[in-house]
Amino acid sequence: MSLRISSDFVPQFLAGMVVNFEIAAIALLIGLALGGLLGLARLSGGLLGGAATTLIGLMRAAPTFVVMFFLLNIIPADATLFGLPAAPSPLMTVALSLVPYSASYVADNGVEALKQMRAGSPLGALLFLPNVTRAFFVLVMSSSAGAAIGVTEGIAVILREAEQMPTLGDKLVLFGIGILCFGIALQAGFAIVRALQRHLGRLALRDRQG
Repeated sequence: MSLRISSDFVPQFLAGMVVNFEIAAIALLIGLALGGLLGLARLSGGLLGGAATTLIGLMRAAPTFVVMFFLLNIIPADATLFGLPAAPSPLMTVALSLVPYSASYVADNGVEALKQMRAGSPLGALLFLPNVTRAFFVLVMSSSAGAAIGVTEGIAVILREAEQMPTLGDKLVLFGIGILCFGIALQAGFAIVRALQRHLGRLALRDRQG
């Protein structure tokens, strides 16, 4: 088996991975805003809290592919708002399809952080930060759904390169390289999360002993 990779594959793949991170960042930023509001509404109780809890549950269960294709079909390509184009780009469509997961995750963890604050444990509330970092790297991996609608992210670059491979063995090796690259990024992210959790844990223990 002789793996032949085109000379522009590596720069295109790295650029594609940047797109994965861009999609995840957009989804997380929108999720932080929406999830924060839903978390506050959930804590308020009453009818508003019940509605927020129901909406969070629905968003938590929403499949990314279903949301993505729903957005593609529900928003006309020529949609305008105040005379300006309003249809989201394919990249933005993928990011928006990840918002239900992002917002529900932020809402769940935000509620727990607020409860910790109210209980007099600010360090416990700070665990929200590593949790959100974990969500970001999950979103990076989930952003590969964009390959299905032509977004040139990392997986799309791999699939396009694989079409030019002469043998199944070469394709499998290429896929393995892609898995390795994404796996390294994911494990690096989770290592950051674990380091944050350990640091906050040490601070919490020191605070209790003091």
